[in-house]
Order: sequence, then C-alpha cells, then structure tokens
Amino acid sequence: MTTLTATGGAVHPDRASLPPSPLPGHDPALDPIAAKVRAGERLSLEDGRVLFATPDIWTVCGLADGVRRRLHGDVTYYNINRHLNYSNVCALSCTFCEFYRKRGDEGAYEHSIADVRAEARGAIESGATEMHIVGGLHPYLPFAYYTELVSAIREEAEALGSQLHIKAFTAVEIVHLAKIAKVYKRSDRTAGIRWVLERLKEAGLGSLPGGGAEVFDDRVHDEAFKGKIRSDVWLDVHRVAHELGLNTNATMLYGHIESLDDRLVHMDMLRRAQDEALLRLGYEPAADGAVTLTREGVAQPTPDLAPGGGDRSPRGGDRSPRGGYFQTITPLPFFPDGSELEHLPGPGGLENLRTLAVSRLMLDNFPHVKAFWIMQTLGMAQLMLQSGADDLDGTVVWYDITKVGGSDTHQETTVRDLERAIREAGQRPVERDTLYRRVERDGATWWLAGNNTSRHD
Repeated sequence: MTTLTATGGAVHPDRASLPPSPLPGHDPALDPIAAKVRAGERLSLEDGRVLFATPDIWTVCGLADGVRRRLHGDVTYYNINRHLNYSNVCALSCTFCEFYRKRGDEGAYEHSIADVRAEARGAIESGATEMHIVGGLHPYLPFAYYTELVSAIREEAEALGSQLHIKAFTAVEIVHLAKIAKVYKRSDRTAGIRWVLERLKEAGLGSLPGGGAEVFDDRVHDEAFKGKIRSDVWLDVHRVAHELGLNTNATMLYGHIESLDDRLVHMDMLRRAQDEALLRLGYEPAADGAVTLTREGVAQPTPDLAPGGGDRSPRGGDRSPRGGYFQTITPLPFFPDGSELEHLPGPGGLENLRTLAVSRLMLDNFPHVKAFWIMQTLGMAQLMLQSGADDLDGTVVWYDITKVGGSDTHQETTVRDLERAIREAGQRPVERDTLYRRVERDGATWWLAGNNTSRHD
C-alpha cells in the first residue's frame, strides 16, 4: 500500500516501512544570527544567505516563530473578506500569468458598476469587513470607471450602515490609471501617482494591496514581467500612499527565474522603504539607521499610530498623524501551470516554509507576515503559523488570479475552518479588520472590539 507524506506526495511502498532519515543537526553558523534575532538587530544580506543555505531549517523556522511570538504572542489573525476582480482584460502579456485575457478572448470579462454594487451588497450582507479589489490593466476603461467603482461600494456600504473597508488596486494598476488619466509624466511620476491616489481616496479607497511587486530585479522583470513597472516605480506608489495616510501591503512572487539573492534584495528594499514610513511616524532609528519592531520595548504601529486614529506616539506624548506604512508581507509561491513558464517546477513545500520564515526574520520592521492560504493551501499555512506567520488572510469566496491544484475561481473557506486550522496549529484565532483592529460580531453584525458605538449591520 502506498502511503502519503505530510505534503501529500506518495511514498514508494517498498520504502514506506523504513525509518525516517535522521534530522540534520544544529548548524553552528546560525548561532550569531540567532543572537542578532534575539537582540532585535537587523540581519544582513549575508545572514539571509546563510538562512537560505543551511540544512538546519528547523532552527530557521524556530527563530522566525520566536519573532512571531514576541510580536503577537499566540494570536493569529483572519478576516471576513470578499475578493472582486473587476476585469481580466489586460494590456500586458506577462509570461508568468494565467489570469490575463485580451478583449474578445474566450473567458474575458469586465464587470459593470451595477455588478460591483451587487457584489458589495452581497459582501456586506454576509458580514464582510473588507473588499479586496484588483484586476488587469484594461486598455479601454476610462479613469472615471475606477472612481465610480470605489464610490459605488462606499455608497452601498453607507446605505446599509456598514464601515466596509475598500482595499483596491495594486501599484501596477495605479500607474496604469495615471497613464489613462494622462497625468503620468516620467519627469515627475510621483505627481501623477499622487493625483490618482488622492481622487481614489476621496472616492472611498482605504488601503492598497501588495500585488504587482513580483521580485525587485530588472533582469527578472525584463524576462518574466516585461512591460510591468519596475521596483523603483512600485516603491514610489507605496511611498506616496504612505504620505497620504494610506496603509499598504507588500508581496514577493518567488520560485520562478529569480535567484535567492534576488529574494533577499527584494526584502531589503522593502524594509528600507518601511524605515522611511516608520521614521515619519516618529520611531527612533538604531545606530545603523534601521527601524526595527523586534527590539525590546518598541511599540508596533497600529491605527492609533496612523492617520485618522488617536494621538499616541511610539515616543510617548501627543502628536499629529504623519502617514501610513506597510502592514504585512505576503510571500507568494509561483504556480507555473497554464503560463508560458510552465516548464519550471515551481517551489516545493520546504522552500515555501523556509521563504516565509526568512521573510519574518529579514523584515524586522513589518508588523505582520501573512500565509495566504489560497496559494499555500490551508494545511501548509498551518505549518507557517509555527514558522513566522501570524495571519491567514480571510474567507475570500472568489479568487481568479491563481488556481491551486486544479481549483476554480470559487475558492472559499469558512470562519469555522479558519479558526480550527489556527487552533490545531496551537494558536488563538482573532478576527481583524483590514487595519488589524480586533473585530467582534453577532452573525453578520460586527463592531470593533472595545467600541460598541461602532456596530455595523
């Protein structure tokens, strides 16, 4: 009889009864890195190379778990959200992408504003606290479509007495919107980016997702993501968003044609951008200029330290709000099936686990690390909760970007399944809103913990 491994792979029947190979011993090369981690000091790129190269993945995951527990104890977050892909029509033809279509292709779609209103009502009536909205770079929709999309969701939420959060448009989409609005100038690209974000925020945009980052390397971009914005422009969008008081997320797509060094450089560029955001919030840098959240006594950024909420500063005392910041990093494994890169194997389970753990250790100034169960599977995400992750994302319902293991676009899990997965991993489930504020609810009615005047029906 063939048995299965923890990752689902078959074991040859002749080998099934053999004792497992001994676990690798402790790697002493990790000792100085462990000392840095425990002291809350920033790891170097060379430290990151050791973390990726060592056979002692157990210590790597253990160190990441220690950071996670220092920041969040035994809490793991999830949210009740709905994804909306407004269109899969895209001007680009990225070799890694199975999502995009050209107008007129079989399977191409674009939702009307009436469709969006209906989706928003369904999300609100089901008790969702967030709508996550991304799509292709549609070459024909006008800029007004996007502000109307956001306004329509806000209007539906207001009509139903909901504070539904709108998290929408990757940095790639924001630049596309600046171009179709004819405000994007290479001589001053941030001016056009700011113009777009200001109007979307006025319409009701609450935050930006982290997609479109891929891997910050020009060689990789030119080969796999040709035509997409490069790292400098992606970071410009998020810097401007932070300056406008919008929190954002970040991603990294790995396991294709990038190198391990490319991953580390990507992490380093993100944490440097986060340094800038946290300095704006009033955090004190270390002697090397780094702003880490893993040092003893350093407060995490929260909505109380962000625009629109509270007046507490990490230094103590009162202050005015100063801007947004990166909330979470989501490492995303590359799935080759259906793309022009389907000849590549894609990353395996241990690589997924290690990459997430290294992300937690290198990104010392990111409050959260997300194990996105849609792309990791719920079983792998449970292991990641013991290796640095403190967030599983949410209930999702519809996700048309990546189909894992032959799944379709209806990819949904329940609160019960999420909470059970978290408890089985030895953690305590806590529902959050988009800004990581704790949520309490009675069915579809929800409110922010400790604030009964903020009930949303």
